[in-house]
Amino acid sequence: MTKILAITGGVGGAKLALGLSKVLNEDEVLFLVNTGDDFQHLGLEISPDVDSLLYALSEKNNPELGWGRKDESWNFISTLEELGEDAWFRLGDRDLALHIIRTQKLARGESIQQVTDELSAALGIRHRIAPMSQSKISTIVETPDGKLGFQEYFVREKCEPKVLNFQFQGIETAEPNPVVVSWLKKCDGVVICPSNPYVSVDPILKVPGLKELLRSKPVIAVSPIVGGLAIKGPAAKMMKELGVPPSPIAVSDHYGDLLSGFVLDITDGDQANDISIPSIVTQTVMVTLQDRIDLAKQCVRFLEELA
Repeated sequence: MTKILAITGGVGGAKLALGLSKVLNEDEVLFLVNTGDDFQHLGLEISPDVDSLLYALSEKNNPELGWGRKDESWNFISTLEELGEDAWFRLGDRDLALHIIRTQKLARGESIQQVTDELSAALGIRHRIAPMSQSKISTIVETPDGKLGFQEYFVREKCEPKVLNFQFQGIETAEPNPVVVSWLKKCDGVVICPSNPYVSVDPILKVPGLKELLRSKPVIAVSPIVGGLAIKGPAAKMMKELGVPPSPIAVSDHYGDLLSGFVLDITDGDQANDISIPSIVTQTVMVTLQDRIDLAKQCVRFLEELA
């Protein structure tokens, strides 16, 4: 197998993406990333999942926080607070430069794909990152107290409100990124990284026409749930609030007949027999770079077996 599409979003997705970038050349993998989290803040165009991937693949990410840049400083945000402004979304000084550049380029009429390509090149990234659509799509979280934009829910409200449902504004008229459509015509398989199924992967899968294109390929998913918990983020909490048990089985069921295979952690190895499609049990918790590389190799090997 020589060409893979990796579907990614959030910290878990970025971790496996880095591993895949270490074992596959730039002409062997394309990273399809969620942009449902994108929003405008302080007049700037913010793309959290794209940026997590940019920083991960350039190895400039903050390993402690799991987001943002390493060696970051916070003079801008401190000055905002000093001036009495609400600084709930913390933009570091180095990170700020990226958002300013993106905002300027988009204002000049460049597409989100063009901007992402240019930022990747500036950061020395050889592998291509493809936003899920050139259209604006916004993930909305429905709560008992009303609707929240995803970053409002995730950052400002710290994931505390109960989740009732999700909306993806703009999805009905969106089209898949042509870069992704072209890649799918020649790729051999698809890996869904261990990202949140509801807010990182579903926005991608619900882009009209994309899931149908994916069905022509073997698709595997790596469970983001280990031992009933999400390694990072609110996936397990969301599942409970939606009446779904947080388990690898539930994740596999969520993706349904799209999947050809499933990858779950050794902690949950006893659930493998209850999953109706081929599955492998391995270490999916990625702490070190070698963990990322090892899991990436397992995923590639698994896809080759299913092809």
